[in-house]
Amino acid sequence: MNFLACDLGGTKVLLGIFKKNVNADFPNLIFKKKYISSHWDSLDFILEDFLKNECKKFNHPLSACFAVAGPITNNNAKIINLSWNISGDGLKKKFKFKSCELVNDFAVQIYGIPFLQKNQYSTIQIGDNSASSNKDLHAIVGAGTGLGIARGLITGSKIKVLASEGGHVEYSPKSELEWELKNWLKNSLKDERISCERIVSGIGLSRIAEWRLSKPDAINHPLRKYFKELKISDTLRKELPEKICNLSNQGDTLMIEVERMWLEAYASLLGDVALQELCFGGLWISGGTAPKHFRNFKSDLFMKQFSDKGRLKDILKNIPVNVILDEEFGLFSAACRAKMLLRVG
Repeated sequence: MNFLACDLGGTKVLLGIFKKNVNADFPNLIFKKKYISSHWDSLDFILEDFLKNECKKFNHPLSACFAVAGPITNNNAKIINLSWNISGDGLKKKFKFKSCELVNDFAVQIYGIPFLQKNQYSTIQIGDNSASSNKDLHAIVGAGTGLGIARGLITGSKIKVLASEGGHVEYSPKSELEWELKNWLKNSLKDERISCERIVSGIGLSRIAEWRLSKPDAINHPLRKYFKELKISDTLRKELPEKICNLSNQGDTLMIEVERMWLEAYASLLGDVALQELCFGGLWISGGTAPKHFRNFKSDLFMKQFSDKGRLKDILKNIPVNVILDEEFGLFSAACRAKMLLRVG
């Protein structure tokens, strides 16, 4: 039996046909294709091309799961950046799926956790949940373009996804420098409230760099020229995190400082999430930045900042911490959910 998975964002649509393995629980990818969202007027047209032209030699998928970048209401979603209105029931009827479900593109990743293979993740803290009553509770946090957080209860074959908007909680500075950064952001963004997502995200990394390069000692830094252009170019801002990391890896002292500040904020947030959820099943670091910063996540500096929670630091040392290395984990997780829907349909 075949099933369909889709990871749908504002920039790209990744579609895959999977089949159910006889001797394994995880989904087996048969074929995938990436579409540029802006090149198409609707998801329906993309699906028509994928199923009728690209996948005509495969059996038609019986179920489908669409991981969608946005909130879901009654199996419906609106992709604001694309002006697309998507109905899961409408797709089910039009493309003759027996089951079809829309899931938030970050929350869907909870469905993938039980089926992860060893090459898809790495453990940076083993932890010890032997004395915990929360062994079934997992939390996943991911910094990409934004900051996603989700939670889930995984008990045997049963999975309960609990969505969250925790990425929008208030950013709390822990030092004079972080306080200075927060005030600078308030002025720059003309906003009295600064959320964690403003700092712990790809865009947040570029904001920290912009703040640091606004200081007099950075007047000759090669990246300063970009920030004048950034005021009119969102594309350039999205390209900056990679430039910052490359310069940091090459020994640029200012960008090392910027990256370290970002990593400390990320580690502190992860510690806060772990305390709030007591996710002894596991805390999972995901998102587009995870594979790129894996070396930093393993560092003593990062883990020290993660567990720097005063009297409760010993609790955090007992929570397993894992990093998702699979850059297409969203598609994989949607496939895991689509496979579950075969039983529902």
